[in-house]
Amino acid sequence: MNKRYALAAVAAAFSAAYQRAVAGPTPSPPDAFCYVGFPNNNQTVEASKPFRVWFGLRNMGVAPKGIIFPNTGHHHLLIDTDLPPMDQEIPSDRNHLHFGAGETETSIQLAPGKHTLQLLLGDANHIPHNPPVYSKKITIYVK
Repeated sequence: MNKRYALAAVAAAFSAAYQRAVAGPTPSPPDAFCYVGFPNNNQTVEASKPFRVWFGLRNMGVAPKGIIFPNTGHHHLLIDTDLPPMDQEIPSDRNHLHFGAGETETSIQLAPGKHTLQLLLGDANHIPHNPPVYSKKITIYVK
């Protein structure tokens, strides 16, 4: 086995275990996942108008902030940023959009260029679940 590959595998396993260890207090099903349903990875959208972003979630339900119900949470859209600490409230700024009313889609407008989008589910208090439920980071191009 290649040493680089072995080190990368150990680092990935450690990172996953670390995120589980420092995740928030609200449990999530181990098979839960979320995804960006639209736009697609590497898709180009127009800068001249807002475009739709559609949120997908499997094996959990959506509930507004403040509602405590097992296996539910609400979406946070991360734009051009990495995942925040998993044991703290998700920031609310231009790179971390909160959808605390239980929305499952939105329209956004971004400057021309390359951007990343990622979803992170938060509990009733905007803290990631344990284990955290987040999507793959996708890349889009705005022209």
